[in-house]
Amino acid sequence: MERKKSRQKALLDMATHSEGFRANRAARQKVLVEDYVELISDLLSEGQEARQVDIAGRLGVSQPTVAKMLARLSAEGLVTQKPYRGVFLTDDGQAMANKARHRHGIVEAFLLALGISEENARIDAEGIEHYVGEETLTVFEKALNKGLANFMKTLPET
Repeated sequence: MERKKSRQKALLDMATHSEGFRANRAARQKVLVEDYVELISDLLSEGQEARQVDIAGRLGVSQPTVAKMLARLSAEGLVTQKPYRGVFLTDDGQAMANKARHRHGIVEAFLLALGISEENARIDAEGIEHYVGEETLTVFEKALNKGLANFMKTLPET
């Protein structure tokens, strides 16, 4: 019996291969920080206070977990905390929240244009937004601006 040769790609060179892993690790480190500052911004823009209890409830984590992250965000200059008044974003924190919200909006709109349900697009965008690279994000936005949603409607159902 003759064995068929596997059609696997040859390994990439080491530097190219490791770049994807480096980018993924960097994104994982930013995910929580971006989620916190975006949530704090959302709470404040809704006219609510961003209190530890509110943040914990919305993220589904304990208050001590939130307290640790807020200490980190404060040390990184992204938030300020006032006793009995909650959490506030610094200018850098607000800029990070705005950028994360913009990325999320593009990714979610792209998924919706592809025909993904609203619920799944919202959930998936929450994860993808942190990992998608700038080049990919730019192409997503370009496709949206060029009528991706209308194009997708012309395709036959599968």
